[in-house]
Amino acid sequence: MTPEATVLVVEDEESYVEALRSGLSREGFVVKVARDGAEALGLFDVTKPDLVLLDLMLPKLSGLEVCRRIRSHSGVPIIMVTARDAEIDTVVGLEVGADDYVTKPYRIRELVARMRAVLRRAASSDAPNHEGVLEVGDVSLDSDRHEVTLRSSSVRMPLREFEVLELLMTNAGRVVTRDTIIDRVWGGDYVGDTKTLDVHIKRLRAKLEDDPGHPKRITTIRGLGYRFEAPRTG
Repeated sequence: MTPEATVLVVEDEESYVEALRSGLSREGFVVKVARDGAEALGLFDVTKPDLVLLDLMLPKLSGLEVCRRIRSHSGVPIIMVTARDAEIDTVVGLEVGADDYVTKPYRIRELVARMRAVLRRAASSDAPNHEGVLEVGDVSLDSDRHEVTLRSSSVRMPLREFEVLELLMTNAGRVVTRDTIIDRVWGGDYVGDTKTLDVHIKRLRAKLEDDPGHPKRITTIRGLGYRFEAPRTG
């Protein structure tokens, strides 16, 4: 973890606010607190945090809307917090750009582990990458510029989607197992639900496939993982 990383805690339940302020401060984080969605957006611009811990149910603006607005201009790591253990909450949160999620009640130790994991991934992604441009069929990925194009048209690609796509394209024509993708993109110490990967694959297909329901570029190899299909030659 970056020394004295700043975390923006967006939470309206006072008992959680105090527990997080105390527990995260002991772990070396600088803690900033917003108690509703509108305040969160203002404080985000002022504090420029290294990570956002974002509750789903908030006054004024929902956590989902806050996530959408932050994602429109920033790739900062976001961990969504929900009191409801419903799959739809998890999937929607990931679809709007959250990097991970936790369900209340949670243990501070588990939460800190997840926070450190996403911060390490964010730090490593900021390191210079000189692998250049990957081109597979009509999809091009520029690692240095963090750009993806499909038939020469730019495709918006948040960090985690970009990393999954880069791994698949680097291994075009070969199966990449689910465990390998999770280990390489989210880290070997990732403790979240593997449905996170499924959501990211779904989002990639929506952006890159002509018919996402019948994918031709990113195919599922049942029981193993995924493969980015190399164009046929000859």
